[in-house]
Amino acid sequence: MRHAVIMAGGSGTRLWPLSRAQRPKQLLDVVHDADGGAHSLLVEAFTRLAAVLPAEQIWVCTAARYGEQVRAALPELGADRLVLEPVARDTANAVGLTAALVADVDPDAELAVVSADHVIRPVERFAAVLETAYRALAARPDALVTLGIPPASPATGFGYVQRGAATEVAGVAEAASFREKPDRATAEAYVADGGYLWNSGMFVWRARTVLDALADHLPESAEGLARIVAAPAGPERERVLGQVFPTLPKISVDYAVLEPAAAEPGRVLVADLDVDWLDVGSWPALAHTLETDGAGNAVRGPSVLVDASGNVVFNDDPDHLVALVGVHDSVVVHTADVTMVCPVSDAERVKQLLAVVEERYGPRFG
Repeated sequence: MRHAVIMAGGSGTRLWPLSRAQRPKQLLDVVHDADGGAHSLLVEAFTRLAAVLPAEQIWVCTAARYGEQVRAALPELGADRLVLEPVARDTANAVGLTAALVADVDPDAELAVVSADHVIRPVERFAAVLETAYRALAARPDALVTLGIPPASPATGFGYVQRGAATEVAGVAEAASFREKPDRATAEAYVADGGYLWNSGMFVWRARTVLDALADHLPESAEGLARIVAAPAGPERERVLGQVFPTLPKISVDYAVLEPAAAEPGRVLVADLDVDWLDVGSWPALAHTLETDGAGNAVRGPSVLVDASGNVVFNDDPDHLVALVGVHDSVVVHTADVTMVCPVSDAERVKQLLAVVEERYGPRFG
């Protein structure tokens, strides 16, 4: 049976001060509705999957501290479809834990892994490519399929996957190699080559296949996950989870599984996800979800801008006015307890700024 999991455990530090440890970006209402309202990235991801799968086959993996907020945001989510990580141990263990739990209820499960912080249009095209990836599994049951985005620009903030030989399924190729986030010149060469795709961080595979790959390439995690799932569901499993999961090696699924597996010809495949794709991981990216005025200012909340252009202004306090004059190409974010200003060109350094804030003030503003 086909299943899918939404990975929703990150805290979104590059969207501070809007995104906080207790109020992460995937639960913030930042995506515009057609009727003028807004909804969260998590709801966006669930709705996108619901176009392909029934609700009972959709899972969410998140941090334990977000469990109640996720349940409130997704009343359609099955009670036993929420996977809670007691601590963050990176994506190899989050994906592995979910795969183990899915395989426990459906040993033959085919599992799509998607992110909670993407905006994808059109949804119909996403559904069609997901169907293509599932078909690739039917043709090659032991494959690991990653979804690759045709690059819209020579972006340096994404990893890339190189297409190899075509497969028997149209739109799916063997993955020749994975490349880390490149410098500008290398990214330009990738785009000019035409054979490289952005690595979206979304995958389709059999749950059992990814567990076998973990056993091959990350046996410590595979053994720990097996111990967790071997415990009876309920309090005993929760006890073992809390005991074992924090001890697992912290590593991404790309490093732990995909890159070593790509050395085996034909083991890793890439499906072209030719959509408008936005990874909402920074303020300039989030700006694409906001209304923009004639001067290129992306604005949310009470604000007045005079002789200002190219700014990202997000005001989370309806009783506070943000006013700018003569300001250009800056990010201005106001919340009830923090105001943050930086050049758009330095938006990637917000994570660094937050680290200094926490060093000076502890968790008060994090």
